[in-house]
Amino acid sequence: MTDWSAADHTYMSRAVSIAWQGLYTTEPNPRVGCVLVKDGKLIAEGYHRKAGEGHAEVNALRNAAGQAKGCTAYVTLEPCSHFGKTPPCAEALINADVAEVVVGMVDPNPRVSGNGLKKLQQAGIKVRCGLMEAQCRQLNPGFIKRMATGIPLVRLKMAASLDGRTAMASGESQWITGPLARQDVQRLRARSSAVVSGVASIISDDASLTVRAAELGLEHAAEVARRQPLRVVLDSSARLPEQAKLLGLPGRTLIVSCVDAPDFIAAYDAVEWLKLPAINGAIDLPKLLQELAHRECNEVLVETGATLAGAFMAQGLVDELVLYQAMTLLGSNARPMFLLPLDKMSQQKPLKLIDSRVLGDDLRLTLIPRQEK
Repeated sequence: MTDWSAADHTYMSRAVSIAWQGLYTTEPNPRVGCVLVKDGKLIAEGYHRKAGEGHAEVNALRNAAGQAKGCTAYVTLEPCSHFGKTPPCAEALINADVAEVVVGMVDPNPRVSGNGLKKLQQAGIKVRCGLMEAQCRQLNPGFIKRMATGIPLVRLKMAASLDGRTAMASGESQWITGPLARQDVQRLRARSSAVVSGVASIISDDASLTVRAAELGLEHAAEVARRQPLRVVLDSSARLPEQAKLLGLPGRTLIVSCVDAPDFIAAYDAVEWLKLPAINGAIDLPKLLQELAHRECNEVLVETGATLAGAFMAQGLVDELVLYQAMTLLGSNARPMFLLPLDKMSQQKPLKLIDSRVLGDDLRLTLIPRQEK
């Protein structure tokens, strides 16, 4: 086991901190930070800002302005060893003649995993790995899951009253929660590769499923909103209205169905109709997630009604439930959060609370499925 010094932790903490600056912009790439240290001083740092642009190591080396020779590089993720849209970062570190590389975690991408470390070692560079791995993994839960399992991370967002209701019986639901909760939802959308909803939500609300810059509350909101997540509408029997607002919005829309596309879809260049097999008349959700992973989606946000939310939960496809709870009661006639017909206590779906915070007058609970013992 490697003995890590206080200085090691300080510099890797900084690398993690700056990596978070790419939270909304690196898709489909991982979020990565790098700091360069020489003679006990931080001389430069960099993070991966946007897919197709320089990676964290390259940006840090550029900022070092020729002073990187003999330094120690602290990197949250193993430097890549292959040519993608940019040259390999391991080569850049070697060419800069760094003395040591400290890595937070091995890259889960099979094309890289261990190869970057090996390339550095073969060049005579000292390598240490595993510093603050848990914190480094938190940067990229979706990327890690996609590389390990072939499906993205699924985050299910629900907004409900204290009595667990999401809308009145008529479908009226605006607004259960307040502005701070709605702002937080916009940030969840902004960090996601895709936003998934059922066609019933589109029919009832004419939802846009977009990231709205004015509601993000971020310094670079306009830049963040330019990268719109893929909008995904599940429409098993082609009920999507021809006049649906999202069809004409900027960005890409994917309509997933079990039947062929209606003629009007051909008029929209940015709209794709994907036909998947039906299971008991419904879309095959695991197949859908495989398809989204194939499209390099790391984090998928599901915003939908009780039927689809219940289906994702029943099939064990939810990695994280984000529940915005308003301090109000909608009554027993209102719509429930999940259509999940359970009859016995042994069928319950236990969850583990991992975070709770107050957003104005609302409460946000973040939960994950509790593992069976």
